[in-house]
Amino acid sequence: MIADKMVSFVKNGSAIRAMFEEGKRLASLYGAENVYDFSLGNPNVPAPAEVETAIKEILEEEDSTYVHGYMSNSGYEDVRKVIAQSLNKRFGTAFTENNIIMTVGAAGGLNVILKTLLNPGDEVLTFAPYFGEYRAYVGNYDGVLVVVSPNTKDFQPNLAEFEEKITKNTKAVIVNTPNNPTGVVYSEDTIKRLAAILEKKQQEFGTDIYLISDEPYRELVYDGVEVPYLTKYYNNTIVGYSFSKSLSLPGERIGYLVIPNEVADFEDVLAAANVATRILGFVNAPSLQQRVVAKCIDAKCNVAAYNRNRELLYNSLVSYGYECIKPEGAFYLFVKSPTADEKIFCEAAKKHNILIVGGSSFACPGYVRIAYCVGYDTIVKALPGFEALIKEFQ
Repeated sequence: MIADKMVSFVKNGSAIRAMFEEGKRLASLYGAENVYDFSLGNPNVPAPAEVETAIKEILEEEDSTYVHGYMSNSGYEDVRKVIAQSLNKRFGTAFTENNIIMTVGAAGGLNVILKTLLNPGDEVLTFAPYFGEYRAYVGNYDGVLVVVSPNTKDFQPNLAEFEEKITKNTKAVIVNTPNNPTGVVYSEDTIKRLAAILEKKQQEFGTDIYLISDEPYRELVYDGVEVPYLTKYYNNTIVGYSFSKSLSLPGERIGYLVIPNEVADFEDVLAAANVATRILGFVNAPSLQQRVVAKCIDAKCNVAAYNRNRELLYNSLVSYGYECIKPEGAFYLFVKSPTADEKIFCEAAKKHNILIVGGSSFACPGYVRIAYCVGYDTIVKALPGFEALIKEFQ
């Protein structure tokens, strides 16, 4: 019989993945070109040309045992040095390769750092709406996820409730900006106030509270919006990054953790994160992809393509009568459902071969997430269905 903890995971599953499978079923019935799958954040924009060039150069020029072999659990030292230097140039930080651990994507990095930090019963706070897997990741290490209610006015964090929910058992806080599912970027003022609350609570309880910044969408921002780099505002900050979105490499599973020297018990945290990388079964991040991202550290994502999609979908939906804030980053619209039970709305959308994900999956019922990282033509073809759909509920 499977583990008790897995029973609930299997039962609840992932609504996003379930919708992805539903898309495949509908495609077999109606043809893939007639199914409009907005459920999964799977980048449609091709990887930058530098990625393919880098792979070819590495495989042609390097010793295969060097490219494909084991290395330190932290990853290749020269790769980590390139990443540290890039961060320092962009954000005015002072990292070295010793502050970087290469990870199996952002998800791998989150599991590594949570394994490193959590004792059973430790609390981890996050702000709704949040990426639903956070609950599973925290539960993996017998932590308790404490959710701060959503601020549906502008989806900036509800800091008043946040301060009230911090206790002596709070070990970490996870923030995700640009945010999945809202596309909101947390403002500098928000970050400063959040950091001040954490400093106050650390002193009040005599504990260390780690701020974990989950940043797979950092490069996907629009209209000149800047995303604050959180290590500059709060010493106990750890950053998790992924190249899945910035280089359109979600299946390659490559990212990194930044653990600054200023983090409490830095040497122990760094050593434990390396051990966690090994004992969780990752051992090390994919070797070839480490080499690739080092060569492509300055490659740019085609944000213009996502912005074109954003403008078309947002402007069209609003003109039809949908309610939605305009996203500043990532590639999602978080749209208010015209009916209180958004699951009814999601089911109705399927009649138009439109697949979207209910906000309950992100601890924010009454909303739906629409991922616009699809082909522009997919949006164009889906718009009549979106228009007919909202009329059914008006």
